Amino acid sequence: MVLEYEGYECLEAATGPDGIEATRREMPDAVLLDIKMPGMDGLEALEAIRAKDAHTPVLMISGHGDIPTAVEAIHKGAYDLLEKPLESERVLTALRNAIERKSLREENVRLRHQVEASLRLVGESRATKGMREATARAAPTHATVLITGESGTGKELVAWEIHRKSARAEKPFVKVNCAAIPEDLIESELFGHEKGAFTGATARQIGKFVQADGGTIFLDEVGDMSPRTQAKVLRVLENGEVEPVGMAKTIRVDTRVIAATNKDLRERIGAGAFREDLFFRLNVVPIVCPPLRERREDIPPLIEYFVETFTGDSSYRPKRFTPGAVERLASCPWRGNVRELRNAVERLLIMVEGDAIEADDVEALAGEPLLSPAGSDRDAASSVPRAQAAPPGPAAGGGRATESLEVPDPTAFRTLQDYKDETERIFILRKLKENRWNISRTARAIDTPRSNLYKKLEQYGISRDQVQE
Repeated sequence: MVLEYEGYECLEAATGPDGIEATRREMPDAVLLDIKMPGMDGLEALEAIRAKDAHTPVLMISGHGDIPTAVEAIHKGAYDLLEKPLESERVLTALRNAIERKSLREENVRLRHQVEASLRLVGESRATKGMREATARAAPTHATVLITGESGTGKELVAWEIHRKSARAEKPFVKVNCAAIPEDLIESELFGHEKGAFTGATARQIGKFVQADGGTIFLDEVGDMSPRTQAKVLRVLENGEVEPVGMAKTIRVDTRVIAATNKDLRERIGAGAFREDLFFRLNVVPIVCPPLRERREDIPPLIEYFVETFTGDSSYRPKRFTPGAVERLASCPWRGNVRELRNAVERLLIMVEGDAIEADDVEALAGEPLLSPAGSDRDAASSVPRAQAAPPGPAAGGGRATESLEVPDPTAFRTLQDYKDETERIFILRKLKENRWNISRTARAIDTPRSNLYKKLEQYGISRDQVQE
């Protein structure tokens, strides 16, 4: 059997009741279920399986042209439909997608318990309290949320907090970085595609909206979506329907949308780059994540929190930040915001040999690209758009303004890894520019899988506006 040849352990059942019992007893990763069976049919078996375990994906096998029954199966909770005669590649792709979604849900559950203990909106400033209150008000509703703020201010954390405190917490939380996906692929990523829908579409792909069905989709950097994609997202918000690329029919989904951006969407509306009707749909519950420089009183508790986080799993030896060190860190501009502060705390824990981190240690760090004097921040903030205020440098995070793509000076870096990371980031930016932000061509040019390139874009905070054509 093809599935066993591919390494899957398979159990067979001849009837619906036998299949239901095997599912209850063995708890499989996925179920392949024929609609037409003697006695109990596939739809009845589907209902019984989902009544006992709503999380195991069930893939229904239907005859050619049996559209009404197939649609009913989807409404009853089937994960996917496989049409006879079965194609090995189609079955394997659908099965991999189903198991991946189940794993994603289980990972979400595991991460939620970790996050509840390790991630939270730290600080007692008025701004942070306001974020916590807004998050608590938004969580129990089904309303769309638009989170705005500079890079590194914690927009994804706010989105996760809303999800985990909502009635959808047991369902998937699916993140999509709209800035990291090229325009010619983002529709396929969000809405899925049929086999043969375009060149290279060798198998059907389930879109992120369907993967997040029943849960939450987090559209990060939503301001970077093309007008065509914006129109399709608007349709989902208005009708709860997605239309996979190459499919004549739509699929209904129950997916909550949380969006985030570091751009001024009202300015983009004025420039004709963002749909006003989509903005109003997204901006039902607006939440603003203020920059760290506007809530400096949160810096001491954030430092304490990061020290606890890094030393809690024994990865780093516990160390103490002296009052002088905390005061010096509180005076830095933090144009990379909380993300930059986190990087600085981690670097100090690694580089300082003693048990106490002093102000002098912070001063030594301030001489590197990571930190700069607080006085210079006012000048920078007045000349650089707020959404692009992070400076170039190995640890500043995303949202860089136009920057040099020259190989960096090794003497500006304390560790070999920092230098290697910055060199790799610049190399990727160069190749993206050479290939006009075509991800597939760039991945081939640097001999890496496209999925790995996406991870690198996420790791280094690279977005399309950094690659000047």
